[in-house]
Amino acid sequence: MAPAGQPGIQTVSGTVRETMDAASYTYVRVGTDKGDVWAAAPQFAVKVGERVTVPLEMPMQNFHSQSLSRDFPLIYFVSKIGREGDTQAASSSAPPLVSAHGASAPEPGERIQPMAAPGGGMTIADVWAKRSSLAGKTVTVHGKVVKFNGGILGKNWIHLQDGTGKAADQSNDITVTAAEDVVVKVGDTITVTGTVAIDKDFGAGYAYAAILENARVAPK
Repeated sequence: MAPAGQPGIQTVSGTVRETMDAASYTYVRVGTDKGDVWAAAPQFAVKVGERVTVPLEMPMQNFHSQSLSRDFPLIYFVSKIGREGDTQAASSSAPPLVSAHGASAPEPGERIQPMAAPGGGMTIADVWAKRSSLAGKTVTVHGKVVKFNGGILGKNWIHLQDGTGKAADQSNDITVTAAEDVVVKVGDTITVTGTVAIDKDFGAGYAYAAILENARVAPK
């Protein structure tokens, strides 16, 4: 293993022995001098026999993929897998697939205009302000999808912003989890209803002061 471009991130290189696509990810089994390593990254073209470099960014133990109906004793969810010798694979600045709160943002230059709360619902800023009293309760919010990751930990992950709140204290963004069959696109404006959870820690450094879980997305 060699140090990657990011502090504290290591990489491993080897030959692809198995690969498959599921949801929006490509899974690869890489044969290395230390043994086989499983990793998953946003979908990319790769063939068995190719040499690749994997940044060991986010280990998940005893991971079950519903889309593949397969268990992985250990798998790394990474931002990018590149061809061996491609320095961009090791130094990618992309955030891990399951980003902590506040890691996502609209595209540069994009500004989301403030949206009024949906009927019977709340703004994202209000959810943050009242999160302690809302813990365990069901709330409805709407906003623009600024990030979507599917099929991680048996859930799909959505970051929503509605133009309320402040980037400085990260009250402008709420993370939402939904079932794997709930698929949306970045740029969609959606309404979701979910249960508020606070101080939620999924391990591997991914903790959320507030999150909406098991959300339902209103039909468009």
